[in-house]
Amino acid sequence: MAFVSSSIFLFIALGSVALIAGIGITTVGPGGVFVTAALHGLTDLSSASVAGTASATFVATGLVGSGAYARSGELSSRLAREAAVVLSGTGTVGALLGARLNVLTGDELFGDLLSAFLIGTAGLIAYREWVGIESGGLLGGSSFSRRVLLAGAGGAVGVAGGLLGVGGPVVAVPALVGLGMPMLRALAVAQVQSVFLSLFATVGYGIVGAVDLTLALLVGLPQLAGVLLGWRLAHRVPARKLRIALAGALVVVGAMTAL
Repeated sequence: MAFVSSSIFLFIALGSVALIAGIGITTVGPGGVFVTAALHGLTDLSSASVAGTASATFVATGLVGSGAYARSGELSSRLAREAAVVLSGTGTVGALLGARLNVLTGDELFGDLLSAFLIGTAGLIAYREWVGIESGGLLGGSSFSRRVLLAGAGGAVGVAGGLLGVGGPVVAVPALVGLGMPMLRALAVAQVQSVFLSLFATVGYGIVGAVDLTLALLVGLPQLAGVLLGWRLAHRVPARKLRIALAGALVVVGAMTAL
Protein backbone atom coordinates (compact mmCIF):
# COMPACT_ATOMS: atom_id res chain seq x y z
CA MET A 1 0.00 0.00 0.00
CA ALA A 2 1.33 3.40 -0.92
CA PHE A 3 2.18 5.68 1.96
CA VAL A 4 -0.38 8.40 2.59
CA SER A 5 0.06 11.28 5.01
CA SER A 6 -1.78 10.67 8.30
CA SER A 7 -2.74 14.32 8.64
CA ILE A 8 -6.33 14.74 9.72
CA PHE A 9 -6.58 17.65 7.30
CA LEU A 10 -5.82 15.31 4.42
CA PHE A 11 -8.59 12.96 5.49
CA ILE A 12 -11.03 15.84 5.81
CA ALA A 13 -10.01 17.15 2.39
CA LEU A 14 -10.43 13.77 0.71
CA GLY A 15 -13.77 13.18 2.45
CA SER A 16 -15.07 16.61 1.47
CA VAL A 17 -14.04 16.15 -2.15
CA ALA A 18 -15.64 12.70 -2.17
CA LEU A 19 -18.95 14.10 -0.90
CA ILE A 20 -18.98 16.76 -3.62
CA ALA A 21 -18.00 14.14 -6.19
CA GLY A 22 -20.90 11.91 -5.18
CA ILE A 23 -23.34 14.78 -5.58
CA GLY A 24 -21.96 15.49 -9.04
CA ILE A 25 -22.21 11.85 -10.14
CA THR A 26 -25.99 11.66 -9.76
CA THR A 27 -26.82 15.32 -10.37
CA VAL A 28 -24.94 16.08 -13.58
CA GLY A 29 -22.71 13.05 -14.28
CA PRO A 30 -19.21 14.57 -14.07
CA GLY A 31 -18.30 14.21 -10.40
CA GLY A 32 -15.99 11.24 -10.01
CA VAL A 33 -13.22 13.24 -11.69
CA PHE A 34 -12.85 15.19 -8.45
CA VAL A 35 -11.98 12.00 -6.56
CA THR A 36 -9.42 11.04 -9.19
CA ALA A 37 -7.95 14.55 -9.18
CA ALA A 38 -7.79 14.61 -5.36
CA LEU A 39 -6.08 11.22 -5.14
CA HIS A 40 -3.62 12.31 -7.82
CA GLY A 41 -2.86 15.68 -6.23
CA LEU A 42 -3.05 14.96 -2.48
CA THR A 43 -1.48 11.50 -2.18
CA ASP A 44 1.68 9.77 -3.35
CA LEU A 45 -0.18 7.02 -5.20
CA SER A 46 1.06 6.01 -8.63
CA SER A 47 -1.14 6.81 -11.62
CA ALA A 48 -2.27 3.18 -11.78
CA SER A 49 -3.18 3.18 -8.07
CA VAL A 50 -5.06 6.45 -8.44
CA ALA A 51 -7.16 5.00 -11.26
CA GLY A 52 -7.58 1.63 -9.54
CA THR A 53 -8.60 3.07 -6.17
CA ALA A 54 -11.00 5.55 -7.73
CA SER A 55 -12.53 2.82 -9.90
CA ALA A 56 -13.19 0.69 -6.81
CA THR A 57 -15.29 3.48 -5.28
CA PHE A 58 -17.25 3.91 -8.50
CA VAL A 59 -18.50 0.32 -8.34
CA ALA A 60 -20.35 1.23 -5.14
CA THR A 61 -21.59 4.60 -6.39
CA GLY A 62 -22.89 2.93 -9.56
CA LEU A 63 -24.86 0.38 -7.59
CA VAL A 64 -26.38 2.97 -5.27
CA GLY A 65 -27.05 5.42 -8.10
CA SER A 66 -28.69 2.72 -10.24
CA GLY A 67 -30.95 1.75 -7.36
CA ALA A 68 -31.93 5.35 -6.73
CA TYR A 69 -32.82 6.08 -10.35
CA ALA A 70 -34.66 2.77 -10.68
CA ARG A 71 -36.75 3.84 -7.71
CA SER A 72 -37.64 7.15 -9.34
CA GLY A 73 -38.58 5.44 -12.62
CA GLU A 74 -35.89 6.62 -15.06
CA LEU A 75 -34.86 3.03 -15.87
CA SER A 76 -38.37 1.69 -16.49
CA SER A 77 -38.64 2.44 -20.23
CA ARG A 78 -37.49 0.08 -22.98
CA LEU A 79 -35.16 2.70 -24.45
CA ALA A 80 -33.46 3.22 -21.11
CA ARG A 81 -32.92 -0.51 -20.59
CA GLU A 82 -31.62 -0.92 -24.14
CA ALA A 83 -29.15 1.92 -23.68
CA ALA A 84 -27.98 0.51 -20.35
CA VAL A 85 -27.30 -2.94 -21.85
CA VAL A 86 -25.47 -1.67 -24.94
CA LEU A 87 -23.38 0.88 -23.05
CA SER A 88 -22.47 -1.63 -20.34
CA GLY A 89 -21.37 -4.31 -22.80
CA THR A 90 -19.15 -2.16 -24.98
CA GLY A 91 -18.01 -0.10 -22.00
CA THR A 92 -16.68 -3.20 -20.25
CA VAL A 93 -14.45 -4.04 -23.21
CA GLY A 94 -13.24 -0.46 -23.34
CA ALA A 95 -12.52 -0.38 -19.61
CA LEU A 96 -10.26 -3.42 -19.81
CA LEU A 97 -8.34 -1.83 -22.67
CA GLY A 98 -8.12 1.50 -20.84
CA ALA A 99 -6.79 -0.12 -17.66
CA ARG A 100 -4.09 -1.85 -19.68
CA LEU A 101 -3.10 1.43 -21.34
CA ASN A 102 -2.85 3.14 -17.94
CA VAL A 103 -0.30 0.62 -16.69
CA LEU A 104 1.85 1.55 -19.70
CA THR A 105 1.45 5.29 -19.06
CA GLY A 106 3.92 7.26 -16.95
CA ASP A 107 2.84 9.41 -13.99
CA GLU A 108 3.69 12.72 -15.72
CA LEU A 109 1.74 11.84 -18.85
CA PHE A 110 -1.13 10.63 -16.68
CA GLY A 111 -1.38 14.07 -15.06
CA ASP A 112 -1.43 15.77 -18.44
CA LEU A 113 -4.09 13.40 -19.76
CA LEU A 114 -6.23 13.91 -16.67
CA SER A 115 -5.97 17.69 -16.98
CA ALA A 116 -6.90 17.62 -20.66
CA PHE A 117 -9.78 15.31 -19.92
CA LEU A 118 -11.18 17.56 -17.18
CA ILE A 119 -11.07 20.64 -19.37
CA GLY A 120 -12.46 18.73 -22.35
CA THR A 121 -15.40 17.52 -20.26
CA ALA A 122 -16.11 21.11 -19.25
CA GLY A 123 -16.18 21.97 -22.95
CA LEU A 124 -18.75 19.25 -23.63
CA ILE A 125 -21.01 20.58 -20.91
CA ALA A 126 -20.65 24.17 -22.11
CA TYR A 127 -21.40 23.12 -25.69
CA ARG A 128 -24.60 21.40 -24.58
CA GLU A 129 -25.74 24.43 -22.62
CA TRP A 130 -24.88 27.30 -24.94
CA VAL A 131 -25.28 25.68 -28.37
CA GLY A 132 -27.88 23.10 -27.52
CA ILE A 133 -28.96 19.85 -29.16
CA GLU A 134 -32.39 19.29 -30.67
CA SER A 135 -34.59 17.05 -28.55
CA GLY A 136 -34.21 13.43 -29.65
CA GLY A 137 -31.02 14.31 -31.49
CA LEU A 138 -28.99 11.60 -33.17
CA LEU A 139 -30.63 8.90 -31.05
CA GLY A 140 -33.95 9.58 -32.72
CA GLY A 141 -33.11 7.58 -35.86
CA SER A 142 -33.61 3.89 -36.63
CA SER A 143 -33.05 1.19 -34.03
CA PHE A 144 -29.88 0.06 -35.81
CA SER A 145 -28.32 3.53 -35.98
CA ARG A 146 -29.26 4.20 -32.35
CA ARG A 147 -27.55 1.01 -31.19
CA VAL A 148 -24.45 1.71 -33.27
CA LEU A 149 -24.16 5.17 -31.72
CA LEU A 150 -24.69 3.77 -28.22
CA ALA A 151 -22.11 1.05 -28.82
CA GLY A 152 -19.53 3.56 -30.01
CA ALA A 153 -20.23 5.87 -27.09
CA GLY A 154 -20.01 2.96 -24.63
CA GLY A 155 -16.64 1.81 -25.94
CA ALA A 156 -15.20 5.32 -25.83
CA VAL A 157 -16.50 5.88 -22.30
CA GLY A 158 -15.00 2.57 -21.21
CA VAL A 159 -11.54 3.37 -22.54
CA ALA A 160 -11.59 6.81 -20.89
CA GLY A 161 -12.80 5.39 -17.58
CA GLY A 162 -10.28 2.56 -17.54
CA LEU A 163 -7.37 4.77 -18.59
CA LEU A 164 -8.02 7.72 -16.28
CA GLY A 165 -10.04 6.18 -13.45
CA VAL A 166 -12.83 8.73 -13.79
CA GLY A 167 -15.97 6.60 -13.83
CA GLY A 168 -18.55 6.21 -16.58
CA PRO A 169 -20.96 9.09 -15.80
CA VAL A 170 -18.20 11.66 -16.32
CA VAL A 171 -18.13 10.97 -20.06
CA ALA A 172 -21.37 9.08 -20.58
CA VAL A 173 -23.78 11.75 -19.37
CA PRO A 174 -22.41 14.63 -21.49
CA ALA A 175 -22.15 12.28 -24.48
CA LEU A 176 -25.67 10.91 -24.14
CA VAL A 177 -27.21 14.32 -23.54
CA GLY A 178 -25.26 15.60 -26.53
CA LEU A 179 -26.74 12.81 -28.63
CA GLY A 180 -30.23 13.87 -27.55
CA MET A 181 -31.07 11.70 -24.53
CA PRO A 182 -33.06 13.41 -21.74
CA MET A 183 -30.90 14.45 -18.80
CA LEU A 184 -32.40 12.26 -16.08
CA ARG A 185 -32.47 9.18 -18.32
CA ALA A 186 -28.82 9.78 -19.26
CA LEU A 187 -27.91 10.02 -15.57
CA ALA A 188 -29.76 6.79 -14.82
CA VAL A 189 -28.25 4.82 -17.70
CA ALA A 190 -24.76 6.06 -16.84
CA GLN A 191 -25.10 4.71 -13.29
CA VAL A 192 -25.80 1.21 -14.61
CA GLN A 193 -22.91 1.33 -17.03
CA SER A 194 -20.52 2.55 -14.35
CA VAL A 195 -21.08 -0.60 -12.29
CA PHE A 196 -19.74 -2.87 -15.02
CA LEU A 197 -17.14 -0.45 -16.33
CA SER A 198 -15.68 0.23 -12.88
CA LEU A 199 -15.86 -3.39 -11.77
CA PHE A 200 -13.78 -4.69 -14.66
CA ALA A 201 -11.38 -1.75 -14.43
CA THR A 202 -10.93 -2.45 -10.70
CA VAL A 203 -10.25 -6.13 -11.38
CA GLY A 204 -7.64 -5.14 -13.96
CA TYR A 205 -5.88 -2.84 -11.52
CA GLY A 206 -6.30 -5.26 -8.62
CA ILE A 207 -4.42 -7.96 -10.51
CA VAL A 208 -1.33 -5.73 -10.55
CA GLY A 209 -1.82 -4.57 -6.94
CA ALA A 210 -2.95 -1.06 -7.87
CA VAL A 211 -6.01 -0.73 -5.60
CA ASP A 212 -5.66 0.89 -2.15
CA LEU A 213 -8.61 -0.56 -0.22
CA THR A 214 -8.12 1.68 2.82
CA LEU A 215 -8.30 4.83 0.75
CA ALA A 216 -11.17 3.40 -1.28
CA LEU A 217 -13.16 2.99 1.93
CA LEU A 218 -12.19 6.45 3.22
CA VAL A 219 -13.29 8.09 -0.02
CA GLY A 220 -16.17 5.76 -0.80
CA LEU A 221 -18.36 6.32 2.26
CA PRO A 222 -18.84 10.11 1.91
CA GLN A 223 -19.10 9.61 -1.84
CA LEU A 224 -22.10 7.30 -1.37
CA ALA A 225 -23.78 9.90 0.84
CA GLY A 226 -23.23 12.43 -1.92
CA VAL A 227 -24.74 10.09 -4.53
CA LEU A 228 -28.03 9.92 -2.65
CA LEU A 229 -28.07 13.67 -2.05
CA GLY A 230 -27.28 14.30 -5.72
CA TRP A 231 -30.13 12.06 -6.84
CA ARG A 232 -32.54 14.16 -4.81
CA LEU A 233 -31.08 17.41 -6.10
CA ALA A 234 -31.37 16.23 -9.71
CA HIS A 235 -35.15 16.06 -9.26
CA ARG A 236 -35.49 19.39 -7.42
CA VAL A 237 -32.87 21.85 -8.66
CA PRO A 238 -32.66 23.23 -12.23
CA ALA A 239 -29.94 21.08 -13.76
CA ARG A 240 -28.76 23.85 -16.09
CA LYS A 241 -27.40 25.95 -13.24
CA LEU A 242 -25.61 22.97 -11.74
CA ARG A 243 -24.07 21.97 -15.06
CA ILE A 244 -22.74 25.45 -15.74
CA ALA A 245 -21.20 25.66 -12.25
CA LEU A 246 -19.66 22.22 -12.65
CA ALA A 247 -18.18 23.12 -16.02
CA GLY A 248 -16.38 26.03 -14.40
CA ALA A 249 -15.16 23.85 -11.55
CA LEU A 250 -13.81 21.27 -14.00
CA VAL A 251 -11.73 23.92 -15.73
CA VAL A 252 -10.26 25.04 -12.38
CA VAL A 253 -9.43 21.49 -11.27
CA GLY A 254 -8.02 20.66 -14.69
CA ALA A 255 -5.73 23.69 -14.60
CA MET A 256 -4.56 22.82 -11.07
CA THR A 257 -3.85 19.22 -12.09
CA ALA A 258 -1.65 20.44 -14.95
CA LEU A 259 0.58 22.46 -12.58
